[in-house]
This record gives sequence, structure tokens and C-alpha cells, in this order.
Amino acid sequence: MIEKKFNLVSNFKPTGDQPQAIEKLVKGLEKGVREQVLLGVTGSGKTFTMASIVERMQRPTLVIAHNKTLAAQLASEFQEFFPENAVNYFVSYYDYYQPEAYIAHSDTYIEKDASINEEINKFRHAATTNLLTRRDVLIVASVSCIYGLGNSEEYGNLALTVKVGEKRVRDKFLRQLTDIQYQRSHLEFKQGMFNVLGDVIEIFPPSSDTLFRLEMFGDEIEKIVETDSFTGEILQELEEITIFPAKHDVASLEKVQKAIVGIKKELDERYRFLKSIGKDIEAERIKTRTEYDIEIMLETGYCNGIENYTRYLSQREAGEQPATLLDYFPDDFLMFIDESHMTVPQIGGMHNGNLSRKQSLVDYGWRMPSAYDNRPLKFEEFERHINQVVYV
Repeated sequence: MIEKKFNLVSNFKPTGDQPQAIEKLVKGLEKGVREQVLLGVTGSGKTFTMASIVERMQRPTLVIAHNKTLAAQLASEFQEFFPENAVNYFVSYYDYYQPEAYIAHSDTYIEKDASINEEINKFRHAATTNLLTRRDVLIVASVSCIYGLGNSEEYGNLALTVKVGEKRVRDKFLRQLTDIQYQRSHLEFKQGMFNVLGDVIEIFPPSSDTLFRLEMFGDEIEKIVETDSFTGEILQELEEITIFPAKHDVASLEKVQKAIVGIKKELDERYRFLKSIGKDIEAERIKTRTEYDIEIMLETGYCNGIENYTRYLSQREAGEQPATLLDYFPDDFLMFIDESHMTVPQIGGMHNGNLSRKQSLVDYGWRMPSAYDNRPLKFEEFERHINQVVYV
């Protein structure tokens, strides 16, 4: 765990109502007050006030905004205030997103179609990596933070720590990288890939623009350097590195095999149920689709739409809340909800919209009922995650 303190860098000093607002809010937080409100007109320096509170409290912080544009603006302001600390931007990584849906009256199945923004995906991975490795973390997020994200424990447990001087069987190490969803590069080399050139292994983590180059002598790691992915310039030599998985929805082979037992059991029950009510087409459809997914998961540990099996992969009960970004934060974290009159209702409305779309997919045999558990948090679940919050 990197030990660093939040250090606010600014030419401004708190003025007007700001000093007393900071004092009152900090006193409330120190006393353990769970919910407080910071009220101010546009341009009154609320972001600076939040930054001053973060510096005083020295706790990992989540700032939730109601849209990507506002979140980006806040993230860049906080990056200016905290240039030495980890300030991250966590929003939905889709440039375009068409969710999977079925329109019964016209018998139209719409397959999930999405275009992922690699840059935003990088920011999301940087956020989770920082949360697991340091305390001076401030994340500005949209409501994307209440949507299912891979299990934080599994994500941390599957990370590989590599040290200079240790013995690693090269082929086994490459297999471990593919197990945590890294792909071997062929023509292009981008985030989430690795490259092998003789005794040199280059790993491009999904969370940054730099790569790790491991130089081996036989089975011994002789040297680890961090290099610029574009110029190849060596930035620093390292004694050890931690390589986090290339995807958040990643599970060990053992977990996948356990999950498949549950998936097969549910498939059997669902198939018999649909047959018993005369829905033969739907029964055959769910059987074919799920068996195909099982086969792909056993081969690669991943499949398109793997998020629909999240209940089994994270070994949760039916209806239990999914793992989200909030689970990556330590228990004492601090939350700010910006433009809370817009953001709070938005957090509350996400779950039901998602549920109504899933209903017809399940009823017509496109998905099993366990797909309901791939969902955003309900409002009461979100509230349970709050340690201390300031509504802005």
C-alpha cells in the first residue's frame, strides 16, 4: 500500500463563507455525522471547498456527478488541486451502447451492441488499481459506480506480483497472463495485451499508457523497467510490480467451474418449466444459448454477456446485490454527491428501468432469471454503502 497524503496545491485561500463551511463540515465528519449538506450558488467555489475538506480528512473519496461532462470537469479541477495524488475519472466506457432487448409484439430480438472507449476503460482500471494499492485516492464518478463491476476480492486475488530475482517458468507465466484475460499481441499492441520477444516479456496494463518490460535470464527475472508505450523511453527501473487483471469481470478457472454447476442446474429447471407451460421454442432457445456460453467459458474463462452469470461467478444468492465500484473503497471512505438534487433521483431510477428490459428477455427464453442479478444497485442498497456523505 502506497503511503501518501492528500496535498492541496492552489493559489487560492478559503474566503467569504468558505472557511466556516469547511470548519462545520469537517467537525461534523469528525463527530461521525452521516449526512450533511453544502449549499452554494454556481461559481461560489464548492469544488475548492470539497478539496479543502478532502485534504483535512485524508480519506479515500468518491465524488458522484449526474453526467459524464460534469464528472470530467470536476475530475480535471481536482487533478489541478491534487497534482501529486491519485485523482481518477470513472464513468461508463461506452461511446455507443445498445442493450440486449426483446420486443415481443414484433418478435424482434436486439443483440447487445456497444462501442467501448479504450481511453475511458483505461481510466476505470486506473481507479480500481489505485483503490487497491493506495489511500490518497479521489474518484469522480457518474452513476456508472452503482452498476455491477467484477468482484473486488477476486480482482485483487488474481493480481500477479512479480519481483526482480525471482524464478518464473516463462511458459507458465504467459499462461497466467492469459488466465487473467491478457491477450498476446499480433499486429497491434494496446492495453490489456502482452508481447514476447525472446527473453523479454512486455506487458501493457489496462490502467496506464506505460508498459512493463521484464528481462529474463533462463527462468529468472533479471530486470523490470517501466517504459513509455509510444517512444519506448525507459522511465524507471523497478524492484517489483503488481499486474492486475485486464478485465474487471474475471474469475479463476476454479470459480468458473463452480459457477457452471449452478448455471447447469438453473438451465435444467428453466428448460423443464418452459416446456411445462407449452413454451417449446423458448425452452430450446435458452438451452442452446446457455450451453454455448458454458462451452466458451470453459475454454477461455470468459464469454460475451458473461455479466449475466455474475450471480454464479461471484457466488452470491439470488437477489443479492452485485459488486460495484463502491465495494472497492475501504469502510471509512468519504462521499460527495454533486448537484445532489439531480444526482440522487437519478441513482434511484436506474434499477427499475433495467428490470423492465430484462423481464421480456427472461420471459421469452433469451436469458435465464439469474440475469436479473446483473443490475445496478437499488436505492436502499446504495444507501447502505454510505459511510459519510456530503450532499452538494
